Amino acid sequence: MVSVREAHFSDPDFQLEEWVNRYISDTDEAQTLLELIGQIESMVSQASESDLSLTQRAREMIEILAPLNMDIETLQASVLFVVYEAGILSKEALEETFGKELATLVCSVETMNAIGALKVDNQSRTAEPQIDNIRRMLLAMVEDVRAVVIKLAERICLLREIKNADEETRVLVAREIADIYAPLANRLGIGQLKWELEDISFRYLHPETYKDIAKQLDGKRLDRETFIDDFVTQLQERLDKDQIRAKVYGRPKHIYSIWKKMKGKDLKFDELFDVRAVRIVTDRLQDCYGALGVVHTLWHHIPREFDDYVANPKPNGYQSIHTIVVGPEGKTVEIQIRTEQMHEDAELGVAAHWKYKEGTSGGKQSGYEEKINWLRKILQWQEDVAESGNLVEEVRSQVFEDRVYVFTPNGEVVDLPLGSTVLDFAYYIHSHVGHKCIGAKVDGRIVPFTYQVETGQRIEIITSKHPNPKRDWLNPNLGYIRSSRARSKIQHWFKQQDRDKNIVAGREMLETELSRAGLKLKDAQTAVERFNMVSMDDLLAGIGGGDVRLNQVVNHVQSQMRKHEVSDEEVVEDLVKKSQSKGGRKGKGQVEVSGVGNLMSHIAKCCQPVPGDEIFGFITKGRGISVHRADCDQIKELTRAHPERAVDVVWGENYSGGYKIRLRIIASDRSGLLRDLTSVLAAEKTHVMAMSSSSDVKTQTAAIELELELYNLDGLSKVLSKINQVDGVSEARRL
Repeated sequence: MVSVREAHFSDPDFQLEEWVNRYISDTDEAQTLLELIGQIESMVSQASESDLSLTQRAREMIEILAPLNMDIETLQASVLFVVYEAGILSKEALEETFGKELATLVCSVETMNAIGALKVDNQSRTAEPQIDNIRRMLLAMVEDVRAVVIKLAERICLLREIKNADEETRVLVAREIADIYAPLANRLGIGQLKWELEDISFRYLHPETYKDIAKQLDGKRLDRETFIDDFVTQLQERLDKDQIRAKVYGRPKHIYSIWKKMKGKDLKFDELFDVRAVRIVTDRLQDCYGALGVVHTLWHHIPREFDDYVANPKPNGYQSIHTIVVGPEGKTVEIQIRTEQMHEDAELGVAAHWKYKEGTSGGKQSGYEEKINWLRKILQWQEDVAESGNLVEEVRSQVFEDRVYVFTPNGEVVDLPLGSTVLDFAYYIHSHVGHKCIGAKVDGRIVPFTYQVETGQRIEIITSKHPNPKRDWLNPNLGYIRSSRARSKIQHWFKQQDRDKNIVAGREMLETELSRAGLKLKDAQTAVERFNMVSMDDLLAGIGGGDVRLNQVVNHVQSQMRKHEVSDEEVVEDLVKKSQSKGGRKGKGQVEVSGVGNLMSHIAKCCQPVPGDEIFGFITKGRGISVHRADCDQIKELTRAHPERAVDVVWGENYSGGYKIRLRIIASDRSGLLRDLTSVLAAEKTHVMAMSSSSDVKTQTAAIELELELYNLDGLSKVLSKINQVDGVSEARRL
């Protein structure tokens, strides 16, 4: 039978201190909890004087969790969660008033709300942010299982509260809890919570069936209790005689488990073997099998109904020996035999391993081993709800199948992409750990760098005193790394190591280009500040390493050094004359100059705007108006130096000529890359005027520059979009 909601909270004789002491034996902890309850009740009364349900729920959470041997922090967090979820206490106030540790635990309980997304309409699809929420929820469950236990207790409170709600509300809540929370409690082995979640949900979902089974149980209760008392007495006397230290007692049968067995085996109530049930709890493991021998000596057992979960535990860790015997009067009795520790684990599950006591470990497994066990149980629970339709398929693929969850030696969870190696793990921990990595152990066993980690494994990185990455690690064909995070850190390290070489290369490149323009390297000093560099060496290293574009630097230097020897009036007059002598026709040219008409103009080579780009004009000496993109660095420098020469220009409505556009493509160097790119350009009917390419053997990448003829900005956007879809292309941009 299921528990009923405590009614003593509204009793006028209710003594809060006495009630707390009944659950908390430690005097200091009891006082701490009393003070917290007082604070919470004060907050609730200030927020809503007539709403007593929150204080009642807070006390009820303690009544559910305290028998599970949860620590004082868990009980505090359960009380705080009630007011936090109701919006009475903010996250900031929670941390400021009660400390970071409690605030973190309360917020972890809130992340459990993502569980609801696991059960939705079969036709729906989850958004990417929801998938991230589920992943965070799963990690929070592993990091601190206390959050899960608090959430399960909160669900029991909710089930009790809606007893008198409308049928639709009861059914909706019960369905979610039966499909998701009850299996979770089962996987984590928390029997005390599992039975109540299952029984109350069953009562709401199948009220008539529930009442029918309850009636049949009640109708034969007196006879059954008398029979069990006699059976227990006879068995206890025989165990004592054989000097087997054990306690025998009858155990309750839960209505949901009875219905499940009736349905699974297609039996009627009277045909069930285990309506009468007895449990034997021993002190030692060997006494379990000694007690089993006594039971089978006294009564004949049914072989097909025997299960040894001690030798072969259930996936959630449950251990017990189950047997059914034909007892007195030919009546069948189910007997469970287990040790005291097995019984505690069966009732409390993972909660049995989370009693925080300073300075004592109680012989429990180390932290990371416990977390590995919890993680496996959570993964198995996720399989239990795999009937939820498309959403769970997506969760499985995006949260589980494409991720692995491994542990540091300290038990911290690390979430990595599927296929990640021990090197990926090392760089996830810290770039210095990756750089200094000289070996790795998985579950205590030495493995090669290319070893792909699996969910639940414990990874330990062996490091040297000095960093020593290898360029082979960047070769995708060798399988050293999978994640882009590790790759970028390794590339950055080598870039830093190659600084001296990059400075020399950058100096040579810049001097060559400046000399073509009649300039010297010292003229480029103004570019240091322009490109946010500290020194000229930084600028040269950026050019040599490819982080700073050479043509941008040269254009900037040219704009700074250009001298104009004629007056503005002479330039405009000369421009108009040349434009008229060329016989330009208004409205037919590339651009139209605001307020002047159709003047001689040319497209600036530095930025090469195309129709659709926002443009700006600048009056030059002897070459008409140079037309730049509005975001061009050179036009910004020119207008800053000579604002009077800037003119507004717009694209001519009837211009139909083509424009040269230069693109740069970075891609993984592979066979067939150029073929795929030219196929895309041919499909888009784009004329290729020139092409050049180079490859980097070290990084296995190719750099390709294209000169295309296009007619407008829309055409450019479409071409770039198609190129970016080509396999292996990491970047395609306009120069």
